[in-house]
Amino acid sequence: MPIALICSPIDLGNELGSTILYRAGVVRQQARRLEEARSLAIAACPDIVVVDRDLPRADALVMALRQEPTTRGLSIAVVSRGDFDPQEVGLLEAGANAILRLPAGPEWDERLTRLMSVPVRRHARFSVSFTIVALVGEFEDPVPASGLNVCRNGLLLETRLADLKVGDLLRLEMRFPEDLVFGQGRVVRLAGPGQFGVEFFALEDDGRERINRFVETL
Repeated sequence: MPIALICSPIDLGNELGSTILYRAGVVRQQARRLEEARSLAIAACPDIVVVDRDLPRADALVMALRQEPTTRGLSIAVVSRGDFDPQEVGLLEAGANAILRLPAGPEWDERLTRLMSVPVRRHARFSVSFTIVALVGEFEDPVPASGLNVCRNGLLLETRLADLKVGDLLRLEMRFPEDLVFGQGRVVRLAGPGQFGVEFFALEDDGRERINRFVETL
């Protein structure tokens, strides 16, 4: 039975009640403070952690979950109200998987379903090249990079030749031993010096299935 840990100073039932998080069969646990959320995340092993952007020190909670060995692999979705807030960049840099903007729409269920069953990333170094969409004129030639791990939803990219930022859009060319996959992705996390978490948002044709086939060989 799926478990959702909802971290918010208020009850989000009215705002999230129409989503899969509040359907029968989903166990919900509520945390209203940072330390309570950390303890419940360790004890309950949730399938997803939903963090209210308005939770005091929300970025510190996300960072703490990513640093703790028993919780660093959890899917973390941040619920946000209103227009873009610079605080959201800090949440993504701290390790959040996605920002979901209220009010909840029909697309939420697809995104939440993906987050609640995030495929395991398999470690494998493979060749990647990319251009930064916003700076195509500046990077006329693709920038070489390495993929350090990959799943059908994204990869960990390593390059010392470009200073990427959270939110940068990339055109990707991924070279697997017996395949070549093209697509687009967005930088969602700064993972370390020269390392960037990239979420796919468009892959050509059957790109996700071809990535799955590569992952299965590892």
